[in-house]
Amino acid sequence: MAKVYSLTPIYIYLYVNYEYMVIEDNDRLILITNDDGLYAAGLRTLLEVAEEFGKVVLISTMESMSGMSQALTVKIPIRVKLLEETEKHRIYACNGTPTDSVKLAINQLLERKPDWVLSGINHGANSSVSVLYSGTMAAALEGCLYNIPSAGFSLNDFSSKADFSICKEYIRIVLNAMVKHSLPEGICLNVNIPSVSDSEIKGIRVCRQAKGNWKEEFDKRKDPMGKTYYWLTGTFQNHEPDATDTDEWALANNYVSVVPIQIDMTAHRFLNELKSWF
Repeated sequence: MAKVYSLTPIYIYLYVNYEYMVIEDNDRLILITNDDGLYAAGLRTLLEVAEEFGKVVLISTMESMSGMSQALTVKIPIRVKLLEETEKHRIYACNGTPTDSVKLAINQLLERKPDWVLSGINHGANSSVSVLYSGTMAAALEGCLYNIPSAGFSLNDFSSKADFSICKEYIRIVLNAMVKHSLPEGICLNVNIPSVSDSEIKGIRVCRQAKGNWKEEFDKRKDPMGKTYYWLTGTFQNHEPDATDTDEWALANNYVSVVPIQIDMTAHRFLNELKSWF
């Protein structure tokens, strides 16, 4: 029987230095979050699959945090509340960003360091440069900062009727690979799943991030008081549509793309040339 808790918030601050408890339990502890909100269908699907691999702690905001990237909450207190507890999972509501959620869980809410950090399933792809803006992938990268094997999952479908069940098989494949193999320190996986029927998916391709950019446009509008405001829109431009080793090509051709993402953003190939400048 699940224990269900009220939404009345309590305050927890992030400055406390947390030390992990050493325990002998070998059961896998999995932390999951997302940027689409606590009641997003993709998050619930990820929870179902994650429970097959261990005990799950889920933490997410009550509302969407899409596009927040690695943002942190620093101007207001972070609130968290335990909503539900069963033998398989604990569910928390948090008013912070996806990155806040990971930090808070690891530093305050978990009994020990989690074995995995999983994020998603995002409503819409996080391929190419979208990874820079993604709250979903920011949460996975935050896991990397703690040297925890991490992965973010996204479905290339923005429809309110998106079918996340097609993701289950491929999430299982990725998680089984993470069971068998160790991710290098500072690297996580960015997994994007095409929005087609299961029979149409051709398999998994390990890819690189496609080169492209978003062409931003702002829709200029007037509010009821006559004041001007702007609504961000835009279209993605793929600069290498014919390159067959990219995540964009994989999705367009009905493959699940898996891209290794790293927290080290140093442009290593430019280091020596830059040294010659000074």
